[in-house]
Amino acid sequence: MTLKETFDKAVAESRSIASKPDNETLLRLYSLYKQATEGDAPAEGPANPFDIVGRAKHEAWQGLEGISADDAMQQYVDLVNKLLGK
Repeated sequence: MTLKETFDKAVAESRSIASKPDNETLLRLYSLYKQATEGDAPAEGPANPFDIVGRAKHEAWQGLEGISADDAMQQYVDLVNKLLGK
């Protein structure tokens, strides 16, 4: 199975995680997914200063700047497998 196929499978499996992960883990999943699928985050975050969740997501994604798509995919797969107890 290719890394892309393994990543797509992990994305599907992430929806079946038994208990909801903590916010830090959810941000990590989000940012790894975005880095793997879209590359580096744009410089500008949410325009609304009261969008605290959007800002947290953007900052988490920006924290991965420079990480390759393949590396982000592998980290995402590893994290989902850990959360699923694999």
